[in-house]
Amino acid sequence: MNSSLPSAKRTRDARLDLFRGLAMLIIFIAHVPSNSWNDWIPARFGFSSGAELFVFCSGFASALAFGGVFVKRGWWLGTARILYRLWQIYWAQIGLVLALVALAAALDRGLGRSDLGAQFGPLLSDPARALLGLATLSWQPDYLDILPMYLVILALVPAVMALRGLHPALPFALSVTLYALAWTEGLNLTGNPWTGAGWFLNPFAWQAIFFLGFFVAMGWLPLPGLRRARLVWSSALCVILSVPLSFWGILDRWPEAQALRDLLLSGETEKTILHPLRILHFLALAYLVLSLIEPWRTRLDRGIGHVFIVIGRQSLACFLASLVFARLAAVLADMAGRDAFVVALVNLAGLVAIFATAKVVGWFKSAPWAKPPRPPESAAPTTQATDTLSGVRLTAA
Repeated sequence: MNSSLPSAKRTRDARLDLFRGLAMLIIFIAHVPSNSWNDWIPARFGFSSGAELFVFCSGFASALAFGGVFVKRGWWLGTARILYRLWQIYWAQIGLVLALVALAAALDRGLGRSDLGAQFGPLLSDPARALLGLATLSWQPDYLDILPMYLVILALVPAVMALRGLHPALPFALSVTLYALAWTEGLNLTGNPWTGAGWFLNPFAWQAIFFLGFFVAMGWLPLPGLRRARLVWSSALCVILSVPLSFWGILDRWPEAQALRDLLLSGETEKTILHPLRILHFLALAYLVLSLIEPWRTRLDRGIGHVFIVIGRQSLACFLASLVFARLAAVLADMAGRDAFVVALVNLAGLVAIFATAKVVGWFKSAPWAKPPRPPESAAPTTQATDTLSGVRLTAA
């Protein structure tokens, strides 16, 4: 199976972790209910959002993590590696839902709230179908649809790698075909067994941006060089023109802008089916940002950049924790009153908690218990001698 992946192990690109960490923080802010900070995330100033950044980076990271297994060890072992990851993601989703159900129930009992019914109403009114829906991913409560989407898209990777072995163009053809079917035929999965509604984040549409990242990391899709004047100005123009069609401060005061946005982006379905303008805006913004930070590429792991990178290296754990922190942040804001100071405090506390989660998970992953113990600082210096007959090293205090 042909690929341009180098045989040597790649050096970890700090930009990938930087943007994954940034996406985690944006997703946290966007998932705090009634959060006024949500009015100022990047999605309010352009067509694309943190979701596009997260999915593109996931595709890029998946190529680095799994693509080499397919290339070096063959399709069967590569598929086995994907299946193992799917198993992990599936149980991460189930565990996340159960944790949030338990949290809602605890808040209801302890504080007299009604979160369980508000967030998981079908679980109370129709528990049998709700539990089956959770287990089969055919019911996705609000804000809990990102991991199922990623799971379905990741399951397409073995098919993409098999098609690559037949012809270099076939992976692109598969991605384009699925995207077109999502648009023209409504190809989707059931996300609500009571209404028959499809998944809010249609995986057959969103795979397009995942595989853009995947194809780039695999070396199958050539990219233009950064900081080319014509492309920089074209990207900047695309980003600037999207602002008046995205920023609420303009849309609320200029009905014509809202009408034009609805005409261009298909109204409420533009995120579900990943409108091409969202992809175009993301690519333009990505090229512009990458070109702007290129002179500081070797210094990204400093200051706030270091915070983003630490979080990006533990993206799954931070994502799971962020959704729990988001629910807690909303409760704390409700209890303390949602003035500007309280909202700022709970948002900043959540961001700090996500960073702390990344540090703790990183510490566990480093397996400190497997490292040799440090000698006591008060230990006396040692002298070493070697027995010339047996070659055994003798140590004497």
